[in-house]
Amino acid sequence: MRLKNFLVGIVILLLSASNLFATEELAEVTSRECAFCHLDSSGGGELTPAGEGYALFLGGGSASANVDKDESSDSRLFRFIVGYLHILFGFFWFGTILYVHLILKPAYASRGLPRGEVKLGLASMVVMGVTGAILFAYRVPDTSILLTTRFGILLLIKIALYLIMVCSALFAVFVLGPRLRRKRAQDSVSLDSAMTIAQLSQFDGTEERKAYFAYQGEIYDATDSPLWKNGSHMGRHQAGCDLTEVLSQAPHGEDKISALKTVGTLTDEDKIEMSPPQKVFYTMAYMNLGFVLLIIFVLACWRWW
Repeated sequence: MRLKNFLVGIVILLLSASNLFATEELAEVTSRECAFCHLDSSGGGELTPAGEGYALFLGGGSASANVDKDESSDSRLFRFIVGYLHILFGFFWFGTILYVHLILKPAYASRGLPRGEVKLGLASMVVMGVTGAILFAYRVPDTSILLTTRFGILLLIKIALYLIMVCSALFAVFVLGPRLRRKRAQDSVSLDSAMTIAQLSQFDGTEERKAYFAYQGEIYDATDSPLWKNGSHMGRHQAGCDLTEVLSQAPHGEDKISALKTVGTLTDEDKIEMSPPQKVFYTMAYMNLGFVLLIIFVLACWRWW
């Protein structure tokens, strides 16, 4: 049986000599893992000594199939650095999405994307795109494998999800973002503005945002108060919250609060009618969250399926 598998493997190697790369079918027939020929256990890219031997065999023993050792070391180091940056900025981008969408909830950015997240997201997308293109050149010797191998199909899915996420992110930053900021500005000057606790949390006094807090259903503006520097009161209370329950701990009475200007009322989540840009933003936010989970699933399939 081993001899039969070996002969079948040789036939497949001869038939695929023009392509100079192995296939999943070869691994199945010879009972060898991808790591037998490739340094990367998922296949593709730089070859092991056994893989280089196969390449020499497929090339008819041509010396051109050999790679200069010094050049190979430099190439290996360069690919390592590129791969490291690709993973690092992937963590930055996906980590921000997961944190904002699962912990802070999309309402955190529903009135305008914070500048810090925008800069980090855009930088991550650019770095991931550039490094991904370089790694693509290393890992894909022939584009035909994109449609004929598991590695190629999963890579295509990953690239497609990345491009959709980039397009939606650019739309959110340059189209939805300005509309959400205009909506926030309109709400800030409206005395009849009703906010949920999630929307109120956006007015925390940091990054030049307004400093609002709620007390007994009313929302007060403490932005210009010297006692609310950067949205923090005496280092104990932060703007953007409902402070009704904590007044009992304060050394002053309601008169200090009533002296502030009211800017709206606190209402339940289900009583707020979202604007069309906010609805689109929420849809895209959860769509991108789903895409992140899909990309992680693709990577898991890539490695362990």
